[in-house]
Amino acid sequence: MVASVGSRSGRVPVLAKYEVLEERINGKTWSLHELMIGFSNDVGSIGRLLLAHDGTWAIDGDPKAELEHRLAESIWWTFVLADKLDIDLDEAYADTMSSIRAGLESTIARTEPRA
Repeated sequence: MVASVGSRSGRVPVLAKYEVLEERINGKTWSLHELMIGFSNDVGSIGRLLLAHDGTWAIDGDPKAELEHRLAESIWWTFVLADKLDIDLDEAYADTMSSIRAGLESTIARTEPRA
């Protein structure tokens, strides 16, 4: 069975395996700052992969497949950081989207369409 995006059952075992390697290699697991650096590195990769997708940056491999991997991994990083910070990301996401939607609706109501 494949875990859903927000499923802890999918991300926790992967994190546990990374932490085994971190302990073996570094003698400790990564701090929040180190996790963020790892996440930032993947976000930078996404930028280059978008260039590859547009044909302006050469890479080995399939840009779409690489983008799928990095985008999925970025979602994983986000959930890992939220877990470490004891943030219910499902709830935070729903609240944030509701707030953004309300703000956009208010702005749309105050503006006129262009002719």
